[in-house]
Amino acid sequence: MLDGLGIGALAFLGLAIITVLAGAKMVPQGYNWTVERFGRYTKTLKPGLNLIVPYIDTIGEKVNMMEVLLDIPPQEVISSDNAMVRTDAVCFYQVQEPVKAAYEVNDRERAMQNLVMTNIRAVLGSMELDHMLSQRDKINAELLIKVDEATNPWGIKVTRIEIRDIAPPLDLVEAMARQMKAERDKRAQILEAQGRRESEIQVAEGEKQAQILAAEAELEAAKREAEARERLAEAEANATRMVSEAIDAGNPQAINYFIATKYTEALAKLATSDNSKVMMIPLEAANLIGALGGISEVIKEASERKPGQS
Repeated sequence: MLDGLGIGALAFLGLAIITVLAGAKMVPQGYNWTVERFGRYTKTLKPGLNLIVPYIDTIGEKVNMMEVLLDIPPQEVISSDNAMVRTDAVCFYQVQEPVKAAYEVNDRERAMQNLVMTNIRAVLGSMELDHMLSQRDKINAELLIKVDEATNPWGIKVTRIEIRDIAPPLDLVEAMARQMKAERDKRAQILEAQGRRESEIQVAEGEKQAQILAAEAELEAAKREAEARERLAEAEANATRMVSEAIDAGNPQAINYFIATKYTEALAKLATSDNSKVMMIPLEAANLIGALGGISEVIKEASERKPGQS
């Protein structure tokens, strides 16, 4: 009888231990567990040690509350200008409300994949190929808004959607490469033409400036030459006036001045003439010397008269 009581006590103790272990649940960090009682949701277990009613309460869904990377399968998309491209994307999402994520959607990851793929076809299908290739950030932002709005009833927050690749067919890539090369050649020719035009403009401006400077130099030279002629004429006028005054005063050497002047001018013209090679000129040196002496006398008398007049 004692042996029966001992076995019963041991059995009861074992059952008690099993019951306690069945009621104690250790939830790891980053997860939330839902609790169901007779198949109906009752509460959510947070990370750490939690107690439930054993044999009555059961664990329904172990919800991952961390951010999850969802790989989107590649798919073919036709753009608005009928170009077929192959797209590849990834989606990052995080469960915000574990109850909705557990009971509002079935097969959460598969539903997310199909939702993202559908929106990729909708967004990219409304764009032309050039915009599709050049506006990657705009595509990502538009996809994020649409998918996040659709998953809000599921208690899921979509944090990022990234288009990893948009690959046109090979023949289309070659055509685009030829088009880009043609555009680069066109820009190079335009820049070269603009460079030549700028160079010609600079050369023309330089020639214009040179002509202006040359004209100004000629004008300055003409002014100086006119001033020199004016001074020479003034000197000749003064000399003529002094000779005239000497003639009026009865000085015969003044006439010799004019003769000597004309005589020397004639000799200078004969000496510089292109047709004259050898000159045989009868020259009365004594008369020329006397005339020159008359010039010096006239000048001397005129110089002596001026202080007396003043």
